Amino acid sequence: MLNITKNFLFVITICTIFTGCSRIFSTAVNSNINKPTDDEQISKVYGKAKVVGTIDSNEITESSGITASRCNAGVYWTHNDSGGDALLFAINEKGKKLGTWKVTDAKNIDWEDIAAFKDEKGKCFLYIGEIGNNKRTRSEMIIYKVAEPKVSVADKDSSIKKPNKTESAEAIKFSYTDGNYDAETMMVHPNGDIYVLTKSLIGASEVFKVGKKTEKVASFSVPALPNGLLTGGEISPDGKRLIVCDYFNAYEIVLPKGAKKFDEIWNEKPLVIELGERKQGEAICYTADGKAIIATSEKKNSPMIKVERK
Repeated sequence: MLNITKNFLFVITICTIFTGCSRIFSTAVNSNINKPTDDEQISKVYGKAKVVGTIDSNEITESSGITASRCNAGVYWTHNDSGGDALLFAINEKGKKLGTWKVTDAKNIDWEDIAAFKDEKGKCFLYIGEIGNNKRTRSEMIIYKVAEPKVSVADKDSSIKKPNKTESAEAIKFSYTDGNYDAETMMVHPNGDIYVLTKSLIGASEVFKVGKKTEKVASFSVPALPNGLLTGGEISPDGKRLIVCDYFNAYEIVLPKGAKKFDEIWNEKPLVIELGERKQGEAICYTADGKAIIATSEKKNSPMIKVERK
């Protein structure tokens, strides 16, 4: 059963007329639009969502993406949405800022998501999704790949005015195969495959695998209305699960046993993981051990929400 309330038709009408739906939907979060009503939709392997901290830095005004470091224990990386500099922020699980880095050779037109990756040699990288396209006027998107900085105690004094600097970022440019899309969800598999899931107000999200030849590999829907309005996501560290979110809840799918390739996961049924109240939920990731998920919101002083596997 899809989830809908009487307020949703008004919101969807407004969003159809105007761009920037993320801002409009933020006013509707507290109206409980997508509260699950069918127990069969809700995942039984996760506990209740808990607020474990609050982002304490006023530099982080729109936590639009988040990922757990694979090389810095206890560190999470987040970034602001559009309108700011090309900056990354290191925080811990409680939301305490650990440092600020300017990404060298990168621009932030509309950063929407971030992913962590560790290669076969043990070197860690961050992928940043320059994939926002509210007006559908951009035909070329960019994913920045940059070596993950080492975080030390001394970095806590860095700031927007005096940031640390990363190594030079590689710009991975790509275009969709069948038109221009808006997207806020980017994920990287442990094998290095990059996925972008489009954000759709009407209809399913389209799943693209980004590479030398970008290809559409699936259409993907979550048990909600809209069913493709995805705002963030990540593949688990073991490569066997993935989590996505919209403004209200999270949704997980699991690779079936005996699967020969990861793309078989898109045929699986997503289950709902309730995240509690968020001001404007756009960021979600797994913890580094894959035993829990972490979610944040845009707006200043976002809560750090944690949901643990049972």
